[in-house]
Amino acid sequence: MSFFISEALAEAPAAGAAAPQGDPLMGLLFPIGLIIILYFFMIRPQVKRQKEHKAMVDSLSKGDEVATVGGVLGRVISLDENFATIEVAEGVNIKIRRQAVESILPKGTLKEI
Repeated sequence: MSFFISEALAEAPAAGAAAPQGDPLMGLLFPIGLIIILYFFMIRPQVKRQKEHKAMVDSLSKGDEVATVGGVLGRVISLDENFATIEVAEGVNIKIRRQAVESILPKGTLKEI
């Protein structure tokens, strides 16, 4: 019957002797290391990208050519505190949130397209 289940052999603990325990700090070393790695590879770069995007949105000015998150290209014709109006074609203006601006394009990009 022991063909499928191996017999467990246990050694009785010595009388009065406590079981040996490792250093409790060593048990926390691995999770702390994972948190540090997570911070440097995921959290820190994301915060850096957010700061760069905020600086780019704050530097928007009238006449800039922009691309939105939705892929719309246009020229900024007016700016509000939270919104920007962009001209996507002659006489076609749309109002977008400033945060929806993905990038500022080099001057003359819209003429090439």
